[in-house]
Order: sequence, then structure tokens, then C-alpha cells
Amino acid sequence: MADHTAPSPRAAREAAPATRSSLADRAARVRFRRALALMTMTLLVPGSAQLVAGNRRVGRVAVRTWLVLLVATVAVLALLVLLPRAVAFRLAANTDLLLLLRTVLLLAAVGWAALFVDAWRIGSPLSLRLPQRRAVVGINGVLCFSVAGTLLFGAHLVGVHRDLMITLGGDGDVTGAHHGRYNVLLMGGDSGAGRWGLRPDSMTLASVDAESGRTVLVGLPRNLADFPFAEGSVMAERFPDGFDCDGCYLNGVSTWAEDHADLFDGSEHPGADATVMAVEGITGLRVNYWAIVDMAGFKKLVDAVGGVTLNVRQPIPVGGLGDDVTGYIEPGEQRLNGFEALWFARAREGSDDYSRMARQKCVMNAMLQQISPQRVLTNFRDLADASTAMFSTNMPSSEFGRFADLALKARGQRMSTVSLVPPLVDTADPDIDLIQQKVAEAIDRAEGDAPPPGEKRKRRASVTGGSIGSLSEGYAANEADDLAAAC
Repeated sequence: MADHTAPSPRAAREAAPATRSSLADRAARVRFRRALALMTMTLLVPGSAQLVAGNRRVGRVAVRTWLVLLVATVAVLALLVLLPRAVAFRLAANTDLLLLLRTVLLLAAVGWAALFVDAWRIGSPLSLRLPQRRAVVGINGVLCFSVAGTLLFGAHLVGVHRDLMITLGGDGDVTGAHHGRYNVLLMGGDSGAGRWGLRPDSMTLASVDAESGRTVLVGLPRNLADFPFAEGSVMAERFPDGFDCDGCYLNGVSTWAEDHADLFDGSEHPGADATVMAVEGITGLRVNYWAIVDMAGFKKLVDAVGGVTLNVRQPIPVGGLGDDVTGYIEPGEQRLNGFEALWFARAREGSDDYSRMARQKCVMNAMLQQISPQRVLTNFRDLADASTAMFSTNMPSSEFGRFADLALKARGQRMSTVSLVPPLVDTADPDIDLIQQKVAEAIDRAEGDAPPPGEKRKRRASVTGGSIGSLSEGYAANEADDLAAAC
């Protein structure tokens, strides 16, 4: 017969605490898992924790807001994929849309963080044991700061981008293409104190096909003299026979205009405007926009993208022309930092202005081909800081998207050049008709509307000042249908 003897009262009393302890442990684990689940729900679907265990009204508002933002984000990404790239770029440059996006990101960061804190509260942290309480606080803190921090950093980047668009955007009017091309005058300004952009050190007119982005660079020497201005312009009225005064050169037009700013009807940039009038008179092309690059700020731009690779054909001196030569950029294919790239583009010791112009075009081509969208995104903040320090333009910010699209189209295409320098042009007594003919021919060849020159160009065997060619035979990079090959 089985033994049904009941346990003694003393044994029952000893077993009761163990049972209660086991039940308490189990309850603590349940509460801990519940707290973790609420935080996970908040991470995946903000507001879902409140719907399940908190203020359902708050939960409904949060979930609906999250769904609307999710659908809107998916729709925007789909549109960006489906829309033409030029339209997407224009949207990315719209300061009103950028302000809206930044505001949404800031509100989302604050709201999501508040939901994490509320989810932690709903999880009854004071009812947890100390190790579990610490774990919940730590996990909630990591999730909260990770999500909110990511959104706040995104809002910061959008704000930087918007500030950049506002800062760089010019006050000029939007203009259409002329005969299917946009013509942008690029000027390199002196970086001396108090002289920012007042006396352009280099001038290049970039003529860009409005559809393909195929670009022709027209190099204008700073010592060009006795040239006309665009018909009907203020400068043409003041100099009807051309800029033929004593010591008057192309790079002096800006200074002259700044000294006579009253002639330009309150223009904020009389120097740049007058230089545009000169370039239009010389080339016969209508200029859409101008941009001035401060050469000192150019160093920051090159550093911001991690340097630029150039083919250095001869030792390029660092310094000279009144200062000591402190070193050389050695020959070979070199990855140059901002300081080195600036000297590669500006050095004149042991060379001449026209060799330097050729090197500058090689730098332009290398920058265009090597700065990828991925590198821009990776180094966006540094690029923004460099751009505000180096760049001024009259191009409205609404046009930045269009030209970003054209720049991407130009990548991988041949870039052509024609420079108004000896032996093609006598800079002291230029033949304007010949200049305009050569510019038109270069553009026609780039567009495929004209056959290549009938005579083979003389092979330039010499290298002067780091550029293929010489003063007497001309420099390859100053007149090329494929600038990359000439560099």
C-alpha cells in the first residue's frame, strides 16, 4: 500500500520561500522581456508600444504619422529614380523643399525620442530588478540616441546643404541657352588681402552643350589688349574703339570697372559684369553666368575631395617670381594635395603665362573627370566649407541642379580647348574676326557639325614649363579636341 504520509509543517514552511522566489524570478523575467518588447516595437513602428500598453491616442497619432512619412519617403525615392536626373537635381537645390525636409527630420527626431522615453516608462522600470533596470536603461538610451542622432545628423546635413545653396546662389536672372549652349565665364581671382576677385588672374569661358554637356574651354590670356566690348554695353559706349588705352589689358577691366562703379547702375559686381562684356566682345558668344574662384580657397576644394591625380611632365617649382623657390613637384603621375595642385596651376617660374594656362586646363579636366558623386557625398561637409570660401557667382541657386546634371554628362566625354594665345593670336594686336572664327570652329567640331582640320597639327615634341609644346609652336592643351590626351 502506498505511503500517503503528508509532509511535515516544517518542510512546507521551508519550501514556500523557494516557491515564492521562483515565482518572483519568473515575473521579473516576464516584465524584463515586456520592457524589451516595447522598446523593439517603438524602434520598428513608432507608436505601437503606446497602442498596446500606453496612451492609445498618442499611439494612433504616432503610427499614422509614421505610415504617412514611410509612404512619402518611398514615393519620393521612386520619383527620384523615375524622374529625369536634371529634375531631381533641381529639387535637391530647392531651398524651400530643403527647409521642409530639415523641419520634418527635426520633428521626427524629437518625436521618436519622446516615444522611446514613454516606452521605457510603460515598461515599469522601477518594478525590475537592479541589473535588469540598468540593462533596460542602457538599451533604451542606445536606441533613443541612435535613432534621434541619425535623424538630427540628417537634418544637419540638409541644413548645411541649404545654407550652401543660399550662400553660393547668385543674384543674376535665369537665362536660357544661346544656340543650344550655356556659356559660363570662369575666373580665378587674386587671393591677396583686400583683392579677392578684383583682378582676375585667369579667365576661361566654358561653352557647354545644353543637351549632351560636351564642353569647349576658351582660354583668354590676361594680357590681351586692344579688344572690343559687347555691342550696346556700358563698356562699349565708354570705349567705342576698344580697350586700347595705355596699359589696358583684359585682367585690368575688372579693376577699371570697380573704380567707375557708378556707370553700372548699382550693380553689386561691376568688375565681373565688365569682364563679361569684354569676353562677349572678344569671342562673339553670349555669356549666361560668371563664377569667380579664389585660388587660395581652391586648395581647400582639392583637399576636400582627397586630392587630384595629374601627369606632371617636368619639375614644377613651388614659389618663385619674387619669392624663393621652396621645392618642386616631381615628374610622374602624381596625386597632388590642394597646396601642390594650386602651385601646379599657378607656377610661372621657368615657364610662361601660356604654359601655365595649359596646365590650368589640365587641372580643370582632371577635377571634372575625378570628382564623382560618391566622393561629393562622402566629403560633403568639407566640400561645403571649401566652396563657401572659394566661390562667388551670379548664377541663381535654381540653376545649380541643371549644371550639376550637365557636369555629370560631361564626365567621360572629351573636352575641347581653344586658347587665344600665340602663335594663334597676337595678344597685343588681336585679330577679333580670326578669334571668333576659331571659337566657332572649335564649337562646331565639338558638336560634330564640322570636319576636323584638313592639315595635321604639328606634333609637339618639346615640353615647356610642364606643358607639351612651346611658346613658338603653341601648347597642346591650349588647342585640343581631346584635352585629356593633351595633358
